[in-house]
Amino acid sequence: MSEQKSEGFVTRMRRRYVWLDHVLRSHEAYTKRYGDHYAAAITYFSVLSIVPILMVAFAVAAFVLAGNQELLGKLEDAITSEAPAEMASTLNMVVEQAIESRATVGVLGLLTALYAGINWMSNLRDALTAQWGLGKVDRPLISGTLKDLLALVGLGLALLVSFGLSALGVGAGDFLLELVGLSGYGWAQALLAALAIVLSIAANWLVFLWVIARLPREKVALRAAVKGALIAAVGFEILKTAATFFLSSVTSTPTGALFGPIIGLLIFANLVARFLLMVTAWTATSWENEKPPTEPAPVVLRIEVRDQPTAGRVVGLLGVGGLIGAGLSRLRRR
Repeated sequence: MSEQKSEGFVTRMRRRYVWLDHVLRSHEAYTKRYGDHYAAAITYFSVLSIVPILMVAFAVAAFVLAGNQELLGKLEDAITSEAPAEMASTLNMVVEQAIESRATVGVLGLLTALYAGINWMSNLRDALTAQWGLGKVDRPLISGTLKDLLALVGLGLALLVSFGLSALGVGAGDFLLELVGLSGYGWAQALLAALAIVLSIAANWLVFLWVIARLPREKVALRAAVKGALIAAVGFEILKTAATFFLSSVTSTPTGALFGPIIGLLIFANLVARFLLMVTAWTATSWENEKPPTEPAPVVLRIEVRDQPTAGRVVGLLGVGGLIGAGLSRLRRR
């Protein structure tokens, strides 16, 4: 009895509040389309990509040090002065070996990063396609991989452009404050901080608009993803702020400094992936974006008129047949 009342209450609330019905429908679609499974796959390849990226970063640093002996000498002096005496020589030897093997480390890092990045993009595109309710199509290996690679490059360029515009706007704001002599005023700094948040949300909005509408296997109209991209941009900014507070509180202890960043990265990547897929499901289940159900084919009535003999005609035919048979039998007797 209580379950019936509960179901009746939820049904009434969904009928009364359109936004609540939309949220519940999007959650049902997210669950039905394996949103958590796709988010886990995206998280795995996100974390997997960190190792080759670090390898490439170390290789780049090694190339820089190899071409700048003065900078290399400063690094070795810093290691010697800061590290314990028994470890200083070992660390300097590790640095020298890293510089000698910089080409190998760089090539391996690039290849591994390419593999992890393509798989990350493939899972992301499959996940977004599923949340839009589009079927997964079999695609050729080579052409599909090239498309995923191009999508990965496109996403990287979109991130560079959006974050570059955001950083340029903040830098221009600092320059203008100094130019007009307002850099020392608190209200001007607060206004600049608010402007930085707005620019960051705008940059995120452009990126998420491209992700939600252009990364699915079948392209979606940009206007269909405008609201969802804005929600994703604001939510991503909130998640970034929460991750910053989490890392600052966790890394205050030695154990937290050792394990906190990787745990925080795992949680952050999974939350961002799930949030992105939920927003995509919310966008796909809005009334203006839902596809109308396919109507069944119309029933075609085919009328056939068949001339069937009546009872009287049947009796007449039988009589005629009997007379003909009797006549034939008499002819045979003669």
